[in-house]
Amino acid sequence: MTESVLKKEQAHLDHVVEEIKKAEKKANQNISTAKKDINALSKDFDTIHMNTTTYSGMMDTAMSVRTQQQLLDERENSWQHAADRLSTLQRLEAKPYFARIDFQERDGSQPETIYIGLASFSDQPDHFLVYDWRAPISSIYYDGELGDVSYQTPDGEETVNVKLKRQFQIEDGVIVTLYDTDETVTDQMLLSALSNHSSTKMKSIVSTIQKSQNEIIRNTKDELLFVQGAAGSGKTAAVLQRVAWLLYRYRGNLTASQVVLFSPNQLFNDYIDQVLPELGEQNMVQLTYFQYVNRRVPRLKVATLKQRFEQSDHDVNDKASRLLSSLEYFNAVTRYAKRLGTDGHLRFRNLMFGDQVFVSKDRIKEIYYSFNRTYNLGNRLDGTKEELTKYLNRRISSEMRAKWVEERIQSLSKEELNSLYANHPKEFANDQEEYKFLARMIVIDAFKPIKRAIDHNRWLNINAQYVHLLRVTPKIISLADFGISDDEWRHYVDTQVAQLKQRQISANGISVYLYLYDLLTGKRGEREIRYVFVDEVQDYDAFQLAYLKFCFPRAKFTLLGDLNQAIFTHENSKTLLKELGTMFDPEKTKVVQLTKSYRSTKPITDFTREILLDGEAIEAFDRPGELPEIIIDPDEASAVQDVIKALQKYQTDHDKIAVIGKTLTDSEEIAHQLKAHGIDNTLIRTENQRLVDGIIVVPSYLAKGLEFDAVVVWDANAQKYHGDDERQLLYTIASRAMHALTITAVGQLTHLLDKVNPDRYTIEDNS
Repeated sequence: MTESVLKKEQAHLDHVVEEIKKAEKKANQNISTAKKDINALSKDFDTIHMNTTTYSGMMDTAMSVRTQQQLLDERENSWQHAADRLSTLQRLEAKPYFARIDFQERDGSQPETIYIGLASFSDQPDHFLVYDWRAPISSIYYDGELGDVSYQTPDGEETVNVKLKRQFQIEDGVIVTLYDTDETVTDQMLLSALSNHSSTKMKSIVSTIQKSQNEIIRNTKDELLFVQGAAGSGKTAAVLQRVAWLLYRYRGNLTASQVVLFSPNQLFNDYIDQVLPELGEQNMVQLTYFQYVNRRVPRLKVATLKQRFEQSDHDVNDKASRLLSSLEYFNAVTRYAKRLGTDGHLRFRNLMFGDQVFVSKDRIKEIYYSFNRTYNLGNRLDGTKEELTKYLNRRISSEMRAKWVEERIQSLSKEELNSLYANHPKEFANDQEEYKFLARMIVIDAFKPIKRAIDHNRWLNINAQYVHLLRVTPKIISLADFGISDDEWRHYVDTQVAQLKQRQISANGISVYLYLYDLLTGKRGEREIRYVFVDEVQDYDAFQLAYLKFCFPRAKFTLLGDLNQAIFTHENSKTLLKELGTMFDPEKTKVVQLTKSYRSTKPITDFTREILLDGEAIEAFDRPGELPEIIIDPDEASAVQDVIKALQKYQTDHDKIAVIGKTLTDSEEIAHQLKAHGIDNTLIRTENQRLVDGIIVVPSYLAKGLEFDAVVVWDANAQKYHGDDERQLLYTIASRAMHALTITAVGQLTHLLDKVNPDRYTIEDNS
């Protein structure tokens, strides 16, 4: 690259930065003006004369208040708009853009030059100095090489001839390097981005989006987009850019509140929560699947992340779990619920008034099954509620004559009487009319809990219905297909019933329980949600995914994960793609494979992929680094010393270091030992903690989706990592490392590393 080209580009950059600074000054003035207006209007509110003596006076006062409120809302919107604009400009000032494209349209018109950055910026109407990376024209930077390139616009496909692609690395308004290339993103640019240290927050990747990632980001036509990506392939980052692109593409028709991301744990939510704000967008709704279901059942305790990991770890009730989590069982529950409308097996509970039965469950059952057989579940439910409400209203008149009502009227205080009279502005004709009014108001108030119980379907006994479903499961699905005997199933159900009495429910059970409840109550899902993203989808089972599709019937789904990293579902993950094919229209389904791993250095990626039995499909990005290190020690004390040595070495070069134990108990043990030796660290016990700088100690199941500069795997010995189903878990842990990886073992090293080529690591055997 010649010196003159660099000078010209720096001069252009200086001009853009100067214009951005002018715009910042204007935005600051707009903020200041809006603030003054808001303060002045707030003072004016205090001076409005409240004239309530006449009807016209009341109307004038109301109009004045309304006008002032509208003006205030308008100024507050102006202030917010100016503040958002200033925030965008401040982000652009340091790095206004990262790419330049020169192109010519096919009609032979004049060649054009555009610069691409995080957001659009124009110095005058329709004169863009920087184009937003999400603009349709920007797609040619990510998708094509030099020559003819087609891209999608709102009016259809356009083709241009790309003459130049130039990439910039800019720091604080100065061009550090620039490259001309015929590729999307040069390896130099990627190397520079990937060599950076990790932090406690994920960063945006808009300057290094690959062609395959851009395909994910800009997909609009498919109902299901399934992204299978190797560890560190940038699938989560690409999907977050997809959310930002969708919010830009459908501005005015789509808001962040209509987009939901299901993530692996709360810790991960904290890790990614700056990506969208960095791109100038509000965060979508972020929660875990179990947070979503937990909020529906506040009275039940659902198995925690730790309990789910330890259960899957010990293979408890494995066959029963496989049945309950299957697509076959989802379909069986659907059939079971439909039959409840006519077969007389629906379970009810008494409607109570204090300690008295108000409507017996037998009477409710009679009402429910009195409707024509053609009534579906939802209509039957509505009809029953209507009949119960009519009965409640009829009972008001008879209950008004009850002794307790008379006693209640006699005990009313003056304040209570005044409060009741507020609902009856006219004078009473006589004492009898006044008594009737008070009696009616008291009975209506006393009946409110019954009305709530009717409206909220509390006359349905969902717990008993769920138990009935479990009991009759052998009649609605073949236990033999899942290798379960009738006796084994009876024992399993008895255990679940005992847990339910303690208000506890299993991780598999909660999805079944809620789906059954939704079918019985005619719930039709959250229809306002338009896009659902599910990260780490390999740890979901088919029932959960089918239930999410039921919960969000109008949404398009983007599912992303790595079937090599399934730590909860194990072999179930292998059939996931096949089962998804029956849930979504195959014509509107797209599967994207991301095989290149960018997170780790080449030596770490080459090592971790050989832990898997079929890891050949994972490609390492050619970033140099040290070989992973394996240290085998005869006892725990020696292993702790070697962990300390590794940490001390890593602390000189790296910012974010993790010691990863298999379980929480393992992690507590090493965290305690390190502190006893004066090594400061933060133990992550639950998913609700936040990531911090320095050394963190974290159990394997909380490290999902995260990345660290350096990782020390604590005690990967033959006892802790013994089963072949733990191969994916060990791969997941080791692939968290970006620049450096050490694996320790007390006693015998896990046999899961036996097939790794010895040239892929160094080993220190002190045993």
